[in-house]
Amino acid sequence: MNRIDKLFQQKDHNILSVYFTAGYPELNDTNLIIKGLEEAGADLIEIGFPFSDPVADGPVIQASSHKALENGMNLDILFGQLSEILETSRIPKVMMGYFNTVYQFGVIKFIKACSRCGISGVIIPDLPPEVYLDEYHTLFEENGIHFICLVSPQTPPERVEYLTSISKGFLYILSMSGTTGARVGMGRDALLCVSTGERVTPGGKRAHAVRPYNGTPRTIPTLIGFGIHNHQSFARACQQANGAIIGSEFIRRLTDDRRLMTDGRLMTEDGRGVTEDGRRRTEDGRRVSLGEVCEEFVNEIRRGK
Repeated sequence: MNRIDKLFQQKDHNILSVYFTAGYPELNDTNLIIKGLEEAGADLIEIGFPFSDPVADGPVIQASSHKALENGMNLDILFGQLSEILETSRIPKVMMGYFNTVYQFGVIKFIKACSRCGISGVIIPDLPPEVYLDEYHTLFEENGIHFICLVSPQTPPERVEYLTSISKGFLYILSMSGTTGARVGMGRDALLCVSTGERVTPGGKRAHAVRPYNGTPRTIPTLIGFGIHNHQSFARACQQANGAIIGSEFIRRLTDDRRLMTDGRLMTEDGRGVTEDGRRRTEDGRRVSLGEVCEEFVNEIRRGK
């Protein structure tokens, strides 16, 4: 069973999905962040593969994408990193990025690599669903990779119905129009065009019925993204959907937490170094591990400060 499906079968509320950019802050941080988020109790991880012109992303994710590219990140390196944790990491993982990168890499090669490296789903915002159905649906299905669609409050009801019929795993609901990273909170009308409220699936699990105006609503898990940045906005999103996705706020943490900055000036004989207050540094020269930062962040989102 696909791990996304298994997740929603086992848990139907307060799903926390965290997005980060592969290769940021440093090239080899990818697996450390995955391990840290998994051990901290995140339910789902979205791995962004960097692109030079991420038009749908706000300045925070754009900056992380540009830095990751400067660090040398590409899909060959990313899949190599993911293969290293294939046997130890069990958390569902979704790849998210732009179709140009996938096309240049090779769509068949990309999907087969996703399957081989433990990826459960893919979000490609600029791949039209019609093109997916016509050209790539069979490829995704044969390799067990879910194609996840996005809808917004401005998506017409008929389009919502169409996208819901295509999306697998869950439906990604944008809480507002625009780019990622705004801290204005979740739009008040985020779900008005996409949900009739809570429904119970035959297996007894909670999901949300997407509202088509013709026929019976399809029950599909829903996660809200854009504007989710603290415990309050996460809790509010979870009242209207099965959970929420946080990206820019986590990347801000990775960017702004000065404890993560390496400093080669203060080194001890064993090469690990100490901070100004005498604390020993981690092996990569940081004042705190990425795992600790992930744990702090997940706890703040789930429980508040």
